[in-house]
Amino acid sequence: MVTRQGEGTGVGARDFEPRLRVDDVTVTGRDVEMLRAIDRHGSMSAAADALGRSYPHLQRRVVELEEALGSLTTRVRGGEGGGGTELTPEARAVIRRFERLRIELAGVTATAESVFPGTVVERRGELATVETPAGELTARVPPGTTEVEVAVRADAVVLIDPDSTDRTHTSLRNQLPGTVTRVDREGTVANVTVDVGGGVAVESVITAESLARLDLAPGEAVVAAFKSTAARATGSEV
Repeated sequence: MVTRQGEGTGVGARDFEPRLRVDDVTVTGRDVEMLRAIDRHGSMSAAADALGRSYPHLQRRVVELEEALGSLTTRVRGGEGGGGTELTPEARAVIRRFERLRIELAGVTATAESVFPGTVVERRGELATVETPAGELTARVPPGTTEVEVAVRADAVVLIDPDSTDRTHTSLRNQLPGTVTRVDREGTVANVTVDVGGGVAVESVITAESLARLDLAPGEAVVAAFKSTAARATGSEV
């Protein structure tokens, strides 16, 4: 079985580090942690102590971010506690943007990819026909490459009943007959592994409703299908 996790980012699902690029500054998880600490403790000095960082370094980083992003903190004076520091609406907006990016990347890195080693046998512009151990595939192939690896994300793979008449009326050009070898259901979704021959397995993420409709279980025949544009090839020549 040939699959991989998180290759879209080049790191494993648990190891990725999102980075939010805004103009000339890059906001990291460490920066968001700093802003949250300021918000929680009410001052930069208290935030520095809680995070185990030096106050001058923390203050300098806030200034660097504010030069690119605008005001992120505001000074609150007076009161029983002698005042402190609060986050501005701009800072909270940056935190929300970063968290949306984190969620998006978590989805990408957690999604398996099926990988087909193969050889380009025909080209038609950006698309090419690739001969793989599982049969011919049509994929997006960079120019100048012959020996390639074709990757397709599990959430781009559709499972079809082999006897369905819809197979000939679909834009899913790549259709690989195979046999279900594993089904892992998690709540409303299911991860299905399909052996398509040649030592290659295809991973698919489908809804629990589709799983029930297709009545899939290990040993059942099924067709793994995906669009040509969902299949991305990279050169495998050394």
